[in-house]
This record gives sequence, structure tokens and C-alpha cells, in this order.
Amino acid sequence: AFDLTQAQSMYVAIAFYVAYTVGSLIYAGVSKAMGMDVLNRIGYKNGICIGLLISAVGALLFYPAANLGSFSLMLSGLFIVGLGFSLQQIAANTLAIVMGDPATGAQRLTMAGGINNFGTTIGPLLVSLAIFGSVATGNTEASIESVKTPYLVLGAAFVLVALFLKFSSVPNYINLEELSASEAQDSSKLIHRKSALSYPQLVMGMIGIFLYVGVEVSTIDNLPAYLELPVEKGGLGIETAMIAPFVSLYWASMMIGRWGGAAGAFDVAA
Repeated sequence: AFDLTQAQSMYVAIAFYVAYTVGSLIYAGVSKAMGMDVLNRIGYKNGICIGLLISAVGALLFYPAANLGSFSLMLSGLFIVGLGFSLQQIAANTLAIVMGDPATGAQRLTMAGGINNFGTTIGPLLVSLAIFGSVATGNTEASIESVKTPYLVLGAAFVLVALFLKFSSVPNYINLEELSASEAQDSSKLIHRKSALSYPQLVMGMIGIFLYVGVEVSTIDNLPAYLELPVEKGGLGIETAMIAPFVSLYWASMMIGRWGGAAGAFDVAA
């Protein structure tokens, strides 16, 4: 609808994923200024709720963006949604580890990723229905106005989930020092360092996930362009409105892998 080049369309991914970095840096900076972890002050459950409300603001920005036909305002909305997600993940990842046996915490994180992929599997189909009228039709005319309703619904969903979570039994505060001490077989072997970056497994993990997400996101963000490209130019020549199922299949493959990796969290017998 904005008649963008493929390079310009990548601004969508950049706006969203850069928000994770910016949000994390803001979080680290505020925590350092306060002299303590922000979530230890406001609570982990409260942190997720605040993150959801921030994301709701970003989603609701799509309404005026559609009215004005502003690509920049849409990118701003996506950036704000990403900022909210950043805070949500900082809190939720920690809760996923401590709400159960820490030995299977990594598997619970993998399971959470699988649930996320379930959303990205059905999401493209729902978006296609909202924008084109069906999952696969001959209608290839995208309208800016058609994004209003989906993002209004999304914004409302963020608010409703925040309210639901606020009154749920999810723990709000966690004593991480007591938890680590209780889980250690020998407390004398606990290693406390001045900086989290002093742990090599964290640094290697950061590099690993940076490369992995880069491949994952760049692949799916360029797949539709390849599918649409005419056959004579090396593509598959698929109509725009028929691409959503292929995007869903991509995320479904990720979902299957992550659910398989999370099997241990269900205490399934060998």
C-alpha cells in the first residue's frame, strides 16, 4: 500500500527488533541509576502488566497512522510495541525459570517460545483475513484503512491480558539470592561476580541468540518478497493474498521444533 522497496519494507523488522535492544538498555540504565533491579522494586508480575500496557499504546497508534497514511507513525507504533515486549520478556523469562524446578527451566523457556510460535502461526492467517478478506483470494489490493480494526483489537487484548494477569496468582516478587542458595548443593561453590557479563556462558549465549534471531527474522521477512517475485526473475510468482499460509507454515515448523525441545518440562517418561 505504501509502494515500498524491499529494502524499505525491512524498516518494519528494524523498528520492532531494535526496540528490544533500546528497551533492554533503558532497563539496565534505570536499574543502575536506582542501585537495584527495577523488577525487584515494582514486581515481576507488575512489570509484565506495564509492558503489556506500553504495547497497547503502540498498537493503538496504528489507528491515527492509518488515518494519516503515515508509514513513519506505523513504525513508531511497532517500536513502542517492541519496547513493551522487551519489558515483558525480561520479567517473564525469569518467572518461567523460577515457577518450577530450575533444572527444567530452560525447557520451560523453550515451551514459551513454542507458544509464541503458535501465535505467529495463526497470526498471518488472521491478518490475511482482516486485510484481504480471506486467507487466499485473488484480491491483492491492500488498504491502509484495513489495519485499523486488527490493531484496535490487539490493543484491547493487551489491556485485557494485563488486567487478567494483575489479578492472577502469578508471583510478583522473587528473592533470587535465596533461590540460588537453596538450589545449590554446596553454597560454597556459588560464584558471585561483579557483572553478569563476567559469566562466559552468558556472553556466548548472547552471541548465539543474536545470530539465531537474525537468521530467523531475516528469512521470514524476505520470504514473501521471494514468493511474490515473478518466475522469470527467479521467484515463484505467488499472489500477495496467497502468501499468508506459507508464512504460517514457516512459523509452524519453528513451533514443532520448540515443542519438541520442551518435552522434558512435562516430565515425560523415556
